[in-house]
Amino acid sequence: MNFTRRPLKSISVTLIFFISHLGFGQNNLQVQHFLPNLFMQFPNVRDFTISSLEDEAYFTVQSYLGELSAIISIKKENEKWSEPHIVSFSGKYQDLEPSLSPNELRLFFASNRPLNNSADKPKDFDIWYVMRENRNSEWSSPINIGSPVNSENNEFYPSVSNNNNLYFTCDARNSKGKDDIFLCKWENGVYSSSISLSDSINSPGYEFNAYICPNESFIIFTGYNKEDGLGSGDLYISFQNADGTWSKAKNLGSEINSDKMDYCPFVDINTRTLYFTSRRSQLNSGPSGFSTVPELLSEMNKYENGQSRIYKVSIEQILSQ
Repeated sequence: MNFTRRPLKSISVTLIFFISHLGFGQNNLQVQHFLPNLFMQFPNVRDFTISSLEDEAYFTVQSYLGELSAIISIKKENEKWSEPHIVSFSGKYQDLEPSLSPNELRLFFASNRPLNNSADKPKDFDIWYVMRENRNSEWSSPINIGSPVNSENNEFYPSVSNNNNLYFTCDARNSKGKDDIFLCKWENGVYSSSISLSDSINSPGYEFNAYICPNESFIIFTGYNKEDGLGSGDLYISFQNADGTWSKAKNLGSEINSDKMDYCPFVDINTRTLYFTSRRSQLNSGPSGFSTVPELLSEMNKYENGQSRIYKVSIEQILSQ
């Protein structure tokens, strides 16, 4: 793909125009499979992040019930993606939800690994990160980000803005509900105490898996079982107003969301592409059912089979309609 790049402010204004003037679920959006031949070899694939040059990507591979969870990397050379491999720091504990920092020199993730190498018993989930000197360097050993981000509760799904503000999911603390989206601001070289985002985003229910635009102009997250939802978890978007408050979050609509769980959003700002995970299913027995095992397995193993898969929607495609 060869998209013309635009500054973040222009992209945000364009997105606001799209949502305000065209509405959700009105624009013949085309949700597409992403790398199906690669991802279909795994039981569950989720939480995808890709570099600005679209030549390096990270995602989580999990077993059917999530007992095993490892971070996988692929790289693109000569327009071809490499074979997937487990990153150097993953494979032993439950690691998930990798997120590249805007400068791509840190990779944040969630993990239940112990705090030090002398311990072997997993703990609750914390936010961790690895560092590298440049894009060709190896990743460091994992570093626990510590308090006030991490606590005695579970922290998940880190997303970092240009100014190092950290957005993440937590299941307790001063939350407004079951899971909330929290923010720790980067101030004077350290993180400030966590705050639950406003009622425009969080509710007494579940809000989680938030992607923050690098300039913090918008946030996309999953809300679970909401009144305006489509049956499970749906993707929502909220914009930051000039005074720093957040607009009332809006459901992205039935042409993106399904009646199953839709979660783990990531936006490639340069190409204006929304990647997300979905457990949508389009299994169909057909009018005559199945007469052979291969026919049955072929239907069961299709991409949209209810397992976690990666999908994408091109914002460029939306705006060209």
